[in-house]
Amino acid sequence: QELLRVMRTIDDRIVHELNTTIPTASFVGKVDAGQTCKELYQSLMDAHTCRERIIKNCIAQTSSVVKTLREEREKAQDDVALLKQLRKEQTKLKLMQSELNVEEVVNDRSWKVLS
Repeated sequence: QELLRVMRTIDDRIVHELNTTIPTASFVGKVDAGQTCKELYQSLMDAHTCRERIIKNCIAQTSSVVKTLREEREKAQDDVALLKQLRKEQTKLKLMQSELNVEEVVNDRSWKVLS
């Protein structure tokens, strides 16, 4: 979650990025606004793709751990420590799945601002 927070900095600061990237009327001749916008667009695309890949990778890994723990739980139903670990991993999985939804909202907001 901390890594995602850091990686979302570009989205959190999109208005500031636009204000500092797109030239004002007095600087129009000195900066290529089209190229600057393309670069900002590309960096946003890269950030979104990277974050989505990371979140999906975490979901896949956690799902695998949950599946393994469920199989172990079937064999040893009286193991309280195993049950605790399973619940912990299930909570982590739900958290990662909700992060995917948060990511969608953050991305939509950024694209609207950029447009």
